[in-house]
Amino acid sequence: MKKEVAEFLGTFTLVLFGCGSAVIAGADIGLTGISFAFGLALIGMAYGIGPVSGCHINPAVSLGMVVAGRMQMPEAIRYIISQIAGAIAAALVLLVIASGKADYNVAVNGLGQNGWGTGYLGEYNILAAFVFEAVATFLFMVVILGSTGSRAPTAFAGLAIGLTLVVIHLVGINITGVSVNPARSIGPALFSGTTALSQLWLFIVAPILGALAAGLLFKSGMFETQD
Repeated sequence: MKKEVAEFLGTFTLVLFGCGSAVIAGADIGLTGISFAFGLALIGMAYGIGPVSGCHINPAVSLGMVVAGRMQMPEAIRYIISQIAGAIAAALVLLVIASGKADYNVAVNGLGQNGWGTGYLGEYNILAAFVFEAVATFLFMVVILGSTGSRAPTAFAGLAIGLTLVVIHLVGINITGVSVNPARSIGPALFSGTTALSQLWLFIVAPILGALAAGLLFKSGMFETQD
């Protein structure tokens, strides 16, 4: 169970500190600070639990690994269950902490949930949201697969992956709040009301499609870094 525990803790950390930076400190650190919070949380976990589980902490990444031939589906399913559980637990802890402030209201202040359309950040439409999430996850997965390949300098993989997540957030927060990770979206959505839940499907489908496309690209043998 040590791999599953690692994935639970890794996803818990990403959601608590990433979404927590937006909910608790967003007014002080801005979009740039939030972007780095997500990326730095991932970098820390990459070196903390990477040797144990590979630090997927993302269902889309685990499925992309399956398609790329680097993981078996039964293990991926166990990873995904652990990742979603970690994200839900982190969202609940964040809700408890945020509720400790007298003027906090989850319906008003949110919980770092993803979204699109009228009333959400940049108010981008559903097409823009879907395209961004699919393409960003594809590119994210390319970096993950490339930097962890057999010929890559793996000591720097965590740094490369984490900084890529920072860049994705710098570009995409105003579009969707940035998911590229179904677990990261599921956790906050469960406590954020009907709009977040009704839009959750996009943040499951688009990242998975993007990750699967990247996995197929590496499975094809096009890149030399493939194991």
